[in-house]
Amino acid sequence: MDAARERLAFLLETVVLEAEHLQATDQRLFAEAFTPQRAATLRADALLAERLDAFIARFARLQDTAGDKLLPALLSRLGEPVASVLDNLDRAARLGLLAQTSETWIAARTLRNLMVHEYIRNPERLAEAVNQAHEAVPMLVGFVQACASFAAARRLV
Repeated sequence: MDAARERLAFLLETVVLEAEHLQATDQRLFAEAFTPQRAATLRADALLAERLDAFIARFARLQDTAGDKLLPALLSRLGEPVASVLDNLDRAARLGLLAQTSETWIAARTLRNLMVHEYIRNPERLAEAVNQAHEAVPMLVGFVQACASFAAARRLV
């Protein structure tokens, strides 16, 4: 197996596992609504704080790995030019890998910074950002699944 094929296979395996972990954490964190009142209890509720940390880290890691590493590797294996993140996401949408627009992906990407910077200080803004990230989880997971199916169907790995 050549290096590009091995890298793509490695990245696909990685994002599939990351997506599974994110979904599991998402289910646990959102077993009940994540409200500003719940966010305000983070200092006293270590389990909730750890779940939230895991959710934020897994959300960010999956988005980074999928968008910044997997997508360029997949495009490269297809012989497509690799360009800016926005251009790559637009190309992914044209290939049917991304159901939403590239702007939706970029908006979800900004949530990471908001979740990290509003952590504990502003429960209302934190709850809003975390809930928006929760709504973006299916987009990330769908992208991973689409990339895996696309690569397998074209025997890229």
